[in-house]
Amino acid sequence: KEFVGNPAARQRYWARAMLGWPRIRAAQANAAHRALAALQVENAISGLITQNVDTLHSQAGSQDVIELHGSLHRVLCLDCQQRSERADIQEQMLEQNPYLLGVDAIQAPDGDTLLDPAFEAGFKVPRCPHCEGDRLKPDVVFFGENVAPQTAAKATSSVEQAGGLLVVGTSLMAWSAFRLCKAMVEQGKPVIAINHGKTRADELLEMKIEASCEQGTAVDRRAAQRALEQPNCPP
Repeated sequence: KEFVGNPAARQRYWARAMLGWPRIRAAQANAAHRALAALQVENAISGLITQNVDTLHSQAGSQDVIELHGSLHRVLCLDCQQRSERADIQEQMLEQNPYLLGVDAIQAPDGDTLLDPAFEAGFKVPRCPHCEGDRLKPDVVFFGENVAPQTAAKATSSVEQAGGLLVVGTSLMAWSAFRLCKAMVEQGKPVIAINHGKTRADELLEMKIEASCEQGTAVDRRAAQRALEQPNCPP
């Protein structure tokens, strides 16, 4: 709500986001992303549902990825509801705020960019290429927001059509993901997890592999094979 109704909050966000974008854009898919893409090519899994907002699954080659929480690579206009490419918005911000190009910003451990408030005050926020409105936000689900109904419905449909569910690298604390595990179990279908540490669905799991998802193809293949007596399991 603060982001939507407070111009200063949007100004602060976009100033920091402009400086932090190169780091996000440069992120590369890892072994786990590539392993899941390979499983899809081999028809071991039918689809992929992710809570991540970095599009790295698509970069690795996964097809028809359902992004529960959206993507940082898109920007949504709150006025006209049109979406734009984040790269285009970045170019606009760089042109309008050249004074920030020489600023040494600090990258925080959580991925945020720390910037002196004095630099934020004069920042010109981007405008929508479609309607010229200035109420733009990253096309992601902020804390306290709900997953878009059409996205939630698509994820539910994918799970209903699957023979099992493979969960990789998540504690499932977000309801948007945990509910899919519950739905799968209620249908009498197996749920298997690869994760370090406790998950919200531990009591629902048929099997859990305590391992890092970055350990790659061998672990993912083993889990997928055990999860499925038949194909079509979305991770």
